[in-house]
Amino acid sequence: MIKIKHVVIFYILGILFGAFFLDIWAADTNIKKGLIAMFWTAIFLVALIFVEKNREEN
Repeated sequence: MIKIKHVVIFYILGILFGAFFLDIWAADTNIKKGLIAMFWTAIFLVALIFVEKNREEN
């Protein structure tokens, strides 16, 4: 459970970084910013699956 919390916290920090420094949710968005957000979410989902799989094996 602790590993899942670490993954979620890391994801939230990445979202905040994207919001404040990369300006992903600005009014003048483009496809690049959208793809960055989708890629970050995909990495999050893969990390969650990986952590769950390793938790079930132990």
